[in-house]
Amino acid sequence: MISVTPEPGTIVTISRNTKAKECSVCVGEGPTCNPKELVLRAARNTSVKFTCPQPQDVFSVEINREIEITCTGNIVQAESSLFPDFNRTFTWDLKVPPSLSFQLDFPSPGMRQIPPSETCPDEHTYTIITYLRTGLATIGIFCPGGSITTVQVLYKGRVSLQVPRDRKLEPLDFKVTVGPEIKSEFNLPRGVSDSDFLSANYFRGFPDDDLMRWDFTVPGMHNYTVNFLNHTESLCRKKEVMVMYHKARGKVGIQKTLVDPQPTHRQGSFTMTLFNCETDRTKPGLSLKFRVSVMRSGHPGTKAIGNHKFLCGSIPGCQSLDSCSVTGTLLTVPKMPTCLPTLLQSFTWNLIIPVYGTVDLLSPTGNLRQSLPGQECNGSVSLHIAEGDGSSIGYFCSEGIIHKVQVHSNVSVTATAKDLSLIQGPFLNVSFSEEISDSIIYTVQPRMGSPALLATPNWPSGMKPYSTVSWIINLPGHLQADLLFTNISQPKCGKGHTFIKVQTLGSPDEILSRREDKEAEDKLMVPESFYLNMSNCMPEDGHFSVLSKVTLQKTSKLLLSGILGAVGAVLLLMLIVLTVCLVLRKKKRMMVNEASIYIGKGNIFIPGDDVFPKTQSDSESHIYASIEDTMVYSHLLREPSYVGTVQDHFQGQPVDTYRTFMALQDGVQITITLLESHFCAALLCLRYWSTWFLCIFLDSI
Repeated sequence: MISVTPEPGTIVTISRNTKAKECSVCVGEGPTCNPKELVLRAARNTSVKFTCPQPQDVFSVEINREIEITCTGNIVQAESSLFPDFNRTFTWDLKVPPSLSFQLDFPSPGMRQIPPSETCPDEHTYTIITYLRTGLATIGIFCPGGSITTVQVLYKGRVSLQVPRDRKLEPLDFKVTVGPEIKSEFNLPRGVSDSDFLSANYFRGFPDDDLMRWDFTVPGMHNYTVNFLNHTESLCRKKEVMVMYHKARGKVGIQKTLVDPQPTHRQGSFTMTLFNCETDRTKPGLSLKFRVSVMRSGHPGTKAIGNHKFLCGSIPGCQSLDSCSVTGTLLTVPKMPTCLPTLLQSFTWNLIIPVYGTVDLLSPTGNLRQSLPGQECNGSVSLHIAEGDGSSIGYFCSEGIIHKVQVHSNVSVTATAKDLSLIQGPFLNVSFSEEISDSIIYTVQPRMGSPALLATPNWPSGMKPYSTVSWIINLPGHLQADLLFTNISQPKCGKGHTFIKVQTLGSPDEILSRREDKEAEDKLMVPESFYLNMSNCMPEDGHFSVLSKVTLQKTSKLLLSGILGAVGAVLLLMLIVLTVCLVLRKKKRMMVNEASIYIGKGNIFIPGDDVFPKTQSDSESHIYASIEDTMVYSHLLREPSYVGTVQDHFQGQPVDTYRTFMALQDGVQITITLLESHFCAALLCLRYWSTWFLCIFLDSI
């Protein structure tokens, strides 16, 4: 049982979480129970009971007060005695007469604005809401500790403070006064700083046909630069979206669109006003996130350690890429005064990028290495690189694979060592290049035999919402990469998706593209140099972080081309030999079928042709059963006395005498057979030597 006594004008609402287990809240002697909600309005002692043993796991409490503002100086305080063990939301509904506004004054140092996905370090999150004709609109979500000192709201608004259970309530006491016009005042700090701001109702759309004004107070001898980080434009029916800049107490303004270059390296306090148009409410609305960067105007400043101060020089600056050094600037620790009472263990450089520029960080000796599990930086010096808003990129040292780090924002580099005064030589080479599309780009050169670890910025805590990072991974010739995602943490995205993409250099086709809600392989073989790109969404829960490993291996292209070349050469030689064999065999057959004899003085005939007239067809005198060699008187032909007789004899009646000419046929067949034998032997030798060559080639690879 809990005794509750609300203050006058306070409404206490106890509501059950929709996904929690069954439990009821009861009040009175009866008692009267409700499984969903209980509202206490009376300023008297009331006993509240719950039907479950741990109601703080099931119910949350809202404590609301309505304040009619009629005078200045109302101090708003939170009532800390009610339900300290529950998740609590304190709300104040503030109202002034029509056509007027009320002003919220926050105590020093002020407040800072955060996106909806973030929470405050002290877990005290403030939200300011305004009531418009079109409905509720969130002016912003704020945390203690920033440059925002005043917020003005027209007619009616609400301020809410969320505090988790078991968290001691430490609220801010802020003033509420009546104000005539709508504006927000910001006192920008001295020195180097980046402050981010969001338009009202960020993400859901700026109110239709409305305006919002920011008043910035810039310290003397300081320059400011306005950068639009991201924005969405509404579809206008009437008027147009524009931004107007005025100097403090100035009457002449400068009008710009959201895509125009914004003021850069200006001095003096100024006012920025965002005007929305009459929109098509079925389309996405106007939203704007911008950053105001402040830096000293180039005069030397002082550094303080304890009660000791000394003059410190500055790095040569450049306000545009044309005026920046091409070779870059070496980061070295300046000579410290000998009167320092302690060792110099940390030194920070704040690097301010020029307009449309990028910071390029290179190691003056070799490459950089990021400190990761298994590849920790154990050297004498550690370099912490962070973006201008404080978001960590990582810790780095020398002797690694990272050739260059490019950052599309202001950067701080902090060198840490036991005694920096003993460290010789520069730490980094800083230069500026053209604007890049990603938040961060690494240029990586992996080495054979040593796996390369690649981690997203701020690993393992996660990337910033909507940020992107890319690695340009250059592979040595004849080597390929095995890409393995060893550790992936995916968020639940409230808006957009996370992406991991792999694409070879010079090719528009993607080898891999995966989202947080899709399954994909964790291992990939990439045959040549490639891009590895990752982008974050707006997380609703969790964070996006990836640890990848790149391992080099000999490429299969050279092996395959060598095998194919050797096999092709062998096949070509075998084809030539086979062709020669076929030609010779065909020629042999022709000579067997058409072998002929030549008689010097007589007729040329081919055996098998009918060259003799059949004058004795009725008799069988021309048929011989056998012919004896001794009966052939060819030796008489060599005698001169028979030469004329033989010629006369053949001029008379022909005699059908046929002798098969075997000598010429046998000789030709023997010659062709010998040629075939030689070529077949050559073919066998060729097969043997080609097989031996392939074995030797494969063994060498």
